[in-house]
Amino acid sequence: MVAQLQHAPAAACPGCLAAPVREVVAPPAAAQIALSLPGIHCQGCIATVERGLSAQPGVKSARVNLTLKRALVEAAPEVTAADLIEALAELGHEAHELDPGALSATQADAAGRALLVRLAVAGFAAMNVMLLSVSVWSGATDATRDLFHWISAAISLPAIAYAAQPFFVNAWAALRVRRLNMDVPIALAILLALATSLWETALSGAHAYFDAALTLTFFLLAGRYLDHRTRAVARSAASELSALEVPRALRLEQGEQREVPIAEVAPGDLLLVRPGGRMPVDGEIVSGRSEIDRSLLTGETLPVFAEPGLGVSAGEVNLTGPLTVRAMAVGRDSSLQRMAELVAIAESGRSRYTSLADAAAKLYAPGVHILSGLSFLGWFLWAGDLRVALNIAAAVLIITCPCALGLAVPAVTTAASGRLFRQGLLIKHATALERLAEVDTVVFDKTGTLTAGRPELVNLEERSGADLAVALALAEASAHPLSVALAR
Repeated sequence: MVAQLQHAPAAACPGCLAAPVREVVAPPAAAQIALSLPGIHCQGCIATVERGLSAQPGVKSARVNLTLKRALVEAAPEVTAADLIEALAELGHEAHELDPGALSATQADAAGRALLVRLAVAGFAAMNVMLLSVSVWSGATDATRDLFHWISAAISLPAIAYAAQPFFVNAWAALRVRRLNMDVPIALAILLALATSLWETALSGAHAYFDAALTLTFFLLAGRYLDHRTRAVARSAASELSALEVPRALRLEQGEQREVPIAEVAPGDLLLVRPGGRMPVDGEIVSGRSEIDRSLLTGETLPVFAEPGLGVSAGEVNLTGPLTVRAMAVGRDSSLQRMAELVAIAESGRSRYTSLADAAAKLYAPGVHILSGLSFLGWFLWAGDLRVALNIAAAVLIITCPCALGLAVPAVTTAASGRLFRQGLLIKHATALERLAEVDTVVFDKTGTLTAGRPELVNLEERSGADLAVALALAEASAHPLSVALAR
């Protein structure tokens, strides 16, 4: 029986990009510190954190990934995470040393649930105040109008104090260190709308804007929640790689098998890898013969014969027989983790388009405040009406928010890297995505990798039913690619 590879249209080979891993991802001389930044949410935060980290003695570079809410710092060996965390605390930003093993979907979703509750409170309050406002707009008498305005104030003040808390907290943190971020104009707009409305209500004025303040809060929270969900769905390619790491391994101790967490495995330990299991560490085969699927690292679609003396890497799949492997590199020293760090650096990389967006966003916040101040001054001098001038200044702050500018590039980079990784492509730097638009010729120098990787039978009709039945019975119990093709 003959199996033939079905050739698919040419696709980039992950092996060309990722291999040889041991040469490409050699450990850097400088220390790399990963920090979790749960409080960042806009381009102003990125600029503040990167400037603050880069100003610390011994820090060579600092890159913040907004989508993943983390910073990757390259620094001298004597620099510690505690030093950087203290420096960020002085800038008003909470930071923690990143422990990938401590991250979970539940922790990541806590912020999303909190935003959703605030969104519901703002929406409920906005609908009720809008009902009262309709009566005022319809021509309610002075006494009724004043009553409805005070009821609206009673609903709006506690609702905004709770729902708009993320904007107020972030704005205050920025102002404490004499900086501006995207939340400063937002918080100022909400407070101006409330202050103007309370002033109008206290003076029995005809117009109050409690409904506008609540509606603004509702839509801003809706946008922030959608952004949170987008970043949660756009899972990073580095996370995809880290997810391939085996959490536990079978360690051989005096002839007995003991299941231990991967963190307890040390170089020199003997590990048993069963058929169908992933290699938990980088190592060398001591005993056993099998076939290994190493397409993740090299792009080779067909399995490689494994025997004693062959080196293996974490993440490779043992297909047919049990293997005893001596651990050589574990944890962050493994090929899989070094690849994940390489991809994380790529996702945090700066390209010329990213830099353009950064520069525009840095100028935006002060520009908005200047424009709002000029609007207030111009209308006050021209109309001589303080209330009109305040309303227009608040409107300028309300309608201007550049968050999309700062979020677009990192979100697209992370989503594209994750999507390409799931298709078998490893992007080493964010600029590669931009360079693709300029590519007109692609040259491949490896054989056997530009295929779909799905063997198919070509002479099925030449075999008897009895032969096929025997072959199927044998193939169904095997994970070998050719056996899978027979069973299919």
